[in-house]
Amino acid sequence: MFNNSSKILFMSIMMMGTMITVTANSWLGAWMGLEINLLSFIPLLSDSNNLMSTEASLKYFLTQALASTVLLFSVILMMLKNIITEVNFSYILMMILSSLLLKTGAAPFHFWFPNMMEGLSWMNALLLMTWQKIAPLMLISYINMQAMLNLSTILSVIVGALGGISQTSLRKLMAFSSINHLGWMLASLNINEFIWMIYFLMYSFLSAVLIFMFNLFKIYHFNQMFMMFFYSKNLKFILFLNFLSLGGLPPFMGFMPKWLVIQQMILNSQLFTLMIMILMSLITLFFYLRICYSAFMLNYSENNWMYEKNIKIYYLIIFYLMSFISLFGLLFVTMIYFML
Repeated sequence: MFNNSSKILFMSIMMMGTMITVTANSWLGAWMGLEINLLSFIPLLSDSNNLMSTEASLKYFLTQALASTVLLFSVILMMLKNIITEVNFSYILMMILSSLLLKTGAAPFHFWFPNMMEGLSWMNALLLMTWQKIAPLMLISYINMQAMLNLSTILSVIVGALGGISQTSLRKLMAFSSINHLGWMLASLNINEFIWMIYFLMYSFLSAVLIFMFNLFKIYHFNQMFMMFFYSKNLKFILFLNFLSLGGLPPFMGFMPKWLVIQQMILNSQLFTLMIMILMSLITLFFYLRICYSAFMLNYSENNWMYEKNIKIYYLIIFYLMSFISLFGLLFVTMIYFML
């Protein structure tokens, strides 16, 4: 529908909208940045050759428009709080927080996120899982409502863990995984923004590794993953080691941000929420291991003459490096954390 130069322009405007929101010194300015981000992201989603992407862009617009309306209404109420004395200020903050949670796709406002992910290309799905969460999460960090954030944290980790068990679509699996990780991000926002930044960067990095691989082989469902095994055993292990890292299994890099959150939550005596989060992480590891088990246990034949021809070598080098970082990143970043 759009050529490459148009997509680059829309992506630049989308990033500019996020920057406006992050650097805004008023709620109205933050709302304007969110709207710029929304209106520039929708053209990237729409594709005239794919009805599912058109449906997904419509769902995204309606959901985000609802959240923006609630946010703008709450901001107006906040500006008029001296005139309308009957409105409790905590209710206004609750409405603002609810609209921002709806924008991120956190539970219990997650209903739109998995179905929308199903209709997107892998690159758009990566943008939705990572970049599009930056601005709402930064605004959530400005709101001091720990009880509601704890509730959303618990619901997000539960929905993300239980919703991913029965999925056969990789895009829906990544969507529920994103909801689960979003619960951990909300918990880290309650503790320390620096830990949230570490968690978000590590999550974005590991998600990008997996999604680049899925996009390279055009894989969208579990039964298509066995096509990769005919290329190389090395590819198979690179992919599934990153799956385990995304699930937070030590000693991979994905465990490091979770370990930081666990440590700080213990120091803050948030043991009940932490217990639920850890139990739900075990369930997410279960459905990751369910995918990996057959690949680790069984041998597959390889077509060596197709290896060099169909797969770009520099992609493989990048994936090797990312897996290497996943193995040793935990020790390196832990050492830096204690030095600081």
